[in-house]
Amino acid sequence: MTLEQLRIFVAVAEREHVTRAAEALNLTQSTISAAVSALEARHDVALFDRVGRGIRLTEAGTVFLDEARAVLARAGAAEEALADLAGLKRGTLQLAASQTVANYWLPQRLCRFRAAYPRIDIGLTIGNTEQVRGWVSEGRAALGFVEGPVADPRLLPERVGEDRLVLVMAPDHPLARMPAVDAAALMSLTFVTREPGSGTRVMLDRLAASVGLALADLQIALELPSNEAVRAAVEAGAGAAVLSRLVADAAIRLGTLAAIELPLAPRPFFLLRHATRRPSHTVRAFMEGIDAPLP
Repeated sequence: MTLEQLRIFVAVAEREHVTRAAEALNLTQSTISAAVSALEARHDVALFDRVGRGIRLTEAGTVFLDEARAVLARAGAAEEALADLAGLKRGTLQLAASQTVANYWLPQRLCRFRAAYPRIDIGLTIGNTEQVRGWVSEGRAALGFVEGPVADPRLLPERVGEDRLVLVMAPDHPLARMPAVDAAALMSLTFVTREPGSGTRVMLDRLAASVGLALADLQIALELPSNEAVRAAVEAGAGAAVLSRLVADAAIRLGTLAAIELPLAPRPFFLLRHATRRPSHTVRAFMEGIDAPLP
């Protein structure tokens, strides 16, 4: 049974005439008759009684007409849904992002996309860089946003932004005005840092490497699961931390943190998508809007 056979059956039933149904559907009478006969033969049931030159629905045909109309209505609704999805009138967008991106870089872009496509439902899962990589690789998120490059052959990375890292500590810390960051200064500090797998943790490792040290050479007092927890701990005097300017700026302006510029290149933000999955219309629209200037 095909949708075309159902359309033909409904057209004949509503007009009670093969010729008029053929004219309405722009088909030949033989095509109409063959479709009806195929339905009757396949299910061994008579759908029409032939009365003179006309036809009438049998009892089985009357029952089947309601079902056929319902199926065609559902098929029409499905076609409209696909058209809506293609036109971005409805749909879903599942994103994943690491903490700095999710909390400080992505929200304005989400708001702008939502304003342009108000009927698209957006979901955002926040984790560290390694978790985001896994979610996109597994197909749990259509797009991921992370700090720094990710090595995964299943993913296609695209650079979409950047931030700078600063060394922060309480304003009254003895080293808050150090002229330069060298190995001796880093080894004298006590650090608060993020967990392994986070982009911020990677940057602390790179800072140590830039002066010939390993992460194991540094004194780590606290390991916390969020940038905000790290910032609060440093403000409370727990030690120093390497943080994104995006995370630390408000506290620096308020004077609750002192910042020391670091000799590190800007940290890139990357968009991640699966290499073998075709992006939907919604995903493509979001990607296209990422680089547009913010107000």
